[in-house]
Amino acid sequence: MTTRDTTPGVDTRSVAFLSRHERFRSVLSTNDIVRSWLIAGTAEVCLAVADVQTAGRGRSGRSWVAPSGAALLLSLGFLPNYLPADRLWRLAAVVSLAMADAAEEVAGLAVGKLRLKWPNDIVVEVAGNGAAAGSGAATESGATTESGAAKAGLRKVAGVLGETEGVGTSDQLAIVGIGINADWRRDQFPAELADSMTSLREVSGGRPIDTTELLDAFLLRLEPRVLALREGHFDVAGWHDRQVTTGRMVRLEGSGGEAEEVRAVGVDGVTGALLVENPAAPGVEREVLAGEVVHVRLAADRDEAESGTSASKRPDVTP
Repeated sequence: MTTRDTTPGVDTRSVAFLSRHERFRSVLSTNDIVRSWLIAGTAEVCLAVADVQTAGRGRSGRSWVAPSGAALLLSLGFLPNYLPADRLWRLAAVVSLAMADAAEEVAGLAVGKLRLKWPNDIVVEVAGNGAAAGSGAATESGATTESGAAKAGLRKVAGVLGETEGVGTSDQLAIVGIGINADWRRDQFPAELADSMTSLREVSGGRPIDTTELLDAFLLRLEPRVLALREGHFDVAGWHDRQVTTGRMVRLEGSGGEAEEVRAVGVDGVTGALLVENPAAPGVEREVLAGEVVHVRLAADRDEAESGTSASKRPDVTP
């Protein structure tokens, strides 16, 4: 059982599809809390939200900690006997899609401005002043954000971590954690991450972001997506349309240091794989599964990675 730093505050608002919903001031990991609930017999969907995590973790064992109130940090627990083992990835996908939809509304961004970077990030293309490119924010006219300018490029807003147990059995469980940089000012970003991350506050041109409002908007959009999964439906088109890698050169890096650059052509709505061109067979696509790679970067990020600010040295935004 995860150690709690403070007594949890129970959120009594009614959310129809949630079996349990608690908010904590500070915890080690919301993923661990939700896992303990599921093991103890709590039905799906259960939700733990924290203002601070002291042992949050991300993909490939990376860690991440955000200042109190700067990010929305949460984990959801599922007992997905309605999904075959090779479709469990869809739980993380619907969480990502629901959060992207909610974040755009709360931050006042145009639909589609937040993108998914396979396999586990929510990102945004920013202009040279830190605003979302084409967002309609005042910063498009040349003004800087409230806390200073930022370089143009792809910036990470959120990360997702999916964990499973008992896969393929009648007792399989899944936990999906997500952390999204919400009301975090650029002048408070860690210096080593300032050119690789951003927040909803920054991409909206300095608009304050209420994490409670963001949570409400997220849950409102998540419920129909979860109900659809239970009925055998998944928004393949929506998931495909938000992918930022499609049509771009990407660098795939393995755990042993091996790497290759290939063109991404899409994602597979059945397996969840990244689809890339096969250099050995022009015109033929091949699948890349999330477990086969440690890092996926846009090829344009290679110089940054080699300069010492690679994602292997950057923490993931995940509970």
